[in-house]
Amino acid sequence: MKKLLFLLIVSIAFCSCKKDEPPTTDGPFLKFKFKFDNTQERLGIFGQPTGIPTGNAAQHPNFNGMSAHFIELVQTNLTPYQGGTQAYMGEETMTGGDNAIDFSNAIIKDEGEVWHQIPLSSLEPGTYNHLRVSVAYQNYDVKYNILNVPVIGDVLNQNGTVASFVGFNTYITTLKPKNLEETVNDDKKQGYWAFETDLDSPLSQYNSITTGQAPNTTVVNPFNVQIPVGSCVVGGNLSEPVEITGNETEDVTITLSFSANNSFEWIDQNGNGEWDMDATDLTVEPVVDMGLRGLIGIVE
Repeated sequence: MKKLLFLLIVSIAFCSCKKDEPPTTDGPFLKFKFKFDNTQERLGIFGQPTGIPTGNAAQHPNFNGMSAHFIELVQTNLTPYQGGTQAYMGEETMTGGDNAIDFSNAIIKDEGEVWHQIPLSSLEPGTYNHLRVSVAYQNYDVKYNILNVPVIGDVLNQNGTVASFVGFNTYITTLKPKNLEETVNDDKKQGYWAFETDLDSPLSQYNSITTGQAPNTTVVNPFNVQIPVGSCVVGGNLSEPVEITGNETEDVTITLSFSANNSFEWIDQNGNGEWDMDATDLTVEPVVDMGLRGLIGIVE
């Protein structure tokens, strides 16, 4: 009798423990990928088509990778910020003094790679028509000229790599746009950038990193909902509704297609439509905007 009673207690305890186990981390999954499309419509802050302001010039950057800080699935275009379902949240730190994105733990992936996945069973059931993505970091190649190089003259149509920080605030220990590395150990507000030259030989020995601060970051918000000032929370529509029931049997993939249509913008001081540096006075045409120009969530 005692043995039977003991087995009954153990059985009840085992069943009770199983009820308290955390949700499974097995699939099926909701997966996110990036796409950078320079033919996608170029939008302004309210989601309207827009051109390049007079006096400025821009180019389509060639992306190497990107990181996001926050992804939210949104039911309607009136759903308040963070009133939807959070599908991703990056790490933050107070190391630099203020709350900031922790760049050392950022997930950086190129186009087409699975950037993040989450079990569908962990999401709030519902029908989602839109999404919001907080863009944190971009890495891409651009074209530029160096004018008035002593003895040589103008060095035209060169390649270089931009490390672009557009999150609300980012704590950076070190950054490496391509091959060179620079120590920062500080918070950097939205719009901070570092540019590494990739000069052709024999000038490659002079490759270096230049840093700056863009005064504007276009954040496309087509919904009539406020988002935090200084953030880079880009809003967009899903290509078709995503319905989460909790009983899914197959993965769902959302490709975050960002408009890179002339998204790297500067003040065109000499009017030639190209990004120029001057070797004589060590000046750079000021970068004014690095914000991506729209978002479409392509559901697969």
